[in-house]
Amino acid sequence: MAPLTPDQIRTRLIDLQADDLPVHGGRTLAYVYDAGLAEVDALAREAVAAFAGSNGLDPTAFPSLLAMENDLVGFARPLVDGPDTMVGTLTSGGTESCLLAVQGARDSRPDVASPSIVVPDTVHAAFHKAGHYFGVRVVVVPTGPDHRADAAAMAAAIDETTVLVVASAPSYADGVVDPVPEIAAAAADAGVRCHVDACIGGWVLPYAARLGRTVTPWTFAVPGVTSISTDLHKYAYAPKGASLLLHRDPSLRRAQYFAHAGWPGYTMLNATLQSTRSGGPTAGAWATVRAIGDAGYLSLTERALEATDAIATGIAAVDGLALVAVPDSTLVAAVADGPLDVFTVCDEMAARGWFVQPQLSYGDRPPSLHVAISAATDPTDFLAALGAAVAAARAAGPVPVDPGVAELLRTLDPATLGDAEFDLLLAAGGLADGGELGLPERMAPVNALLDVAPPALREAVLVAFLDRLARPAGWSAAPIAEGR
Repeated sequence: MAPLTPDQIRTRLIDLQADDLPVHGGRTLAYVYDAGLAEVDALAREAVAAFAGSNGLDPTAFPSLLAMENDLVGFARPLVDGPDTMVGTLTSGGTESCLLAVQGARDSRPDVASPSIVVPDTVHAAFHKAGHYFGVRVVVVPTGPDHRADAAAMAAAIDETTVLVVASAPSYADGVVDPVPEIAAAAADAGVRCHVDACIGGWVLPYAARLGRTVTPWTFAVPGVTSISTDLHKYAYAPKGASLLLHRDPSLRRAQYFAHAGWPGYTMLNATLQSTRSGGPTAGAWATVRAIGDAGYLSLTERALEATDAIATGIAAVDGLALVAVPDSTLVAAVADGPLDVFTVCDEMAARGWFVQPQLSYGDRPPSLHVAISAATDPTDFLAALGAAVAAARAAGPVPVDPGVAELLRTLDPATLGDAEFDLLLAAGGLADGGELGLPERMAPVNALLDVAPPALREAVLVAFLDRLARPAGWSAAPIAEGR
C-alpha cells in the first residue's frame, strides 16, 4: 500500500467523516455531548494533540499526566461531597469505571468463592459486561412502577456472596435517580460496598442542586456509598474518552491495582484495565475543565436543564407520545401512547437532522425513544422537528412484522445457529443486501424485527453483524490451508 501525501490524507479523512453523526450543534442526542463552546473545544483539541504521544503507563516518566489526573479528581471532590480521604482514577470511559468498580469489589473479597453483585434492572449494561468479564454473578432486581430501584427488594437480594450493590444517578434508560440512601444503608448493614453509577449525572446533579432543584441524595454525603463513577466526556464536555472512578478512601481502591513482578521484564503496575494509555484524553479533559470552571458548569447545567424541561413538557403534550418518567437530570425517554411507531418517529427525526436513540422493548415495557440533552440543544427546534416527525410517522403507520416471522424468531436458539443462518437473518432484517452489509436508510423495519426477537437472539444477530462489518476489504472466508 503506497503512502499518501498529507493533502491526500486530509482529504480522505474528510471523506471518511462525511457519513458520521455531527458532534457539534446539539442535534446528536446520544453518544456525544456539546457545550456549544467552540473556543473550549479548540483548546481541548490542542491539549489532546500536545499530549497524544505521552504514556500514562508510568506516572514517574510522565508526571504531567499524574498532576492533571489529581487536579481533575480534586475538582470533582466538592461535586460529590468527597471527604479529604477521597481518591480517584482517570479511566477511558464510563464502562471502564464500572468494570473497575466490580473488579475491585470482587478482588477485595477473596474469601467469597462465587461472588455476586446486586443491581436494579435499569443498571447500565456495563455492569453485565463486568460480570461476564470477571466471572461475577449479576443478581437483577426488578424496579418499581416509578422506574427507580426497589430498595427493599435489593436489600432482600443481598446474601453472603454479594460483594457490591449498585445504584444509578440517574439510570440511562429512564433518566431517574435511584433511592441511594436506602440502598447504601442496606449495603452498609450487610458489610458490602455500594457503587453509585453517576456517569451521566455526576457533572449535572451537583449543579442542579445548587440551582435549587430537588435532587435525591447520591453522593459521598450518603453513608454507605463507597465509590462513584462520573464521566468527564459527558457533561464535563471533555473530549472522548475520560471518566473518573472515585473511592471514599484509598483502602477501597487498593484491590483495583494490578502489579506483577514475577517475570524477567519491568514490574508492571496498573491502576486501570489499560497499561499503555495516551495522555491525550487526560490533557483534553484537564484543559476543558479548567477552561470552563465551576461557574461555567453552573451556567451550562442551567441551560441543559432548562432545555430538558422544555423538551419533556413538549413531548408530554404531543398526541401519541408519553414520558416514561419525569426526568431527574438531562435524559428523557418517551413511549407511544396509542397507535404510533416510535421507531418510525426516530427515522423521521433523522430525516430532519436530529439523531434520536431508539430503545427496544424489555419485558412488559414497550419500545421507547431516548434523548440526552446538551447545553447546545435548542428545544424549540427540537420540538418543531418532533411534531413534524410524529405527524409523518402517524401518516406512515406502524412497520408491519409478519406474525409467522415473529413466531419463528421467538423459537430460534442462537447457540444452534451457524454463519449461513445468521447471513439469512441479517438479510431478512435489512442489514444485508445481495451479500453487501450496511445500514439501510430507514432503520424502523430493522428495529421492528429486532424488537420481536428475544434479547439473546438480538444480541447474537447484532454480534454477527458487527463481526461481518469489522473485516478488511478483500477478506476471504476460505479456511487456512493445513500446515500453514
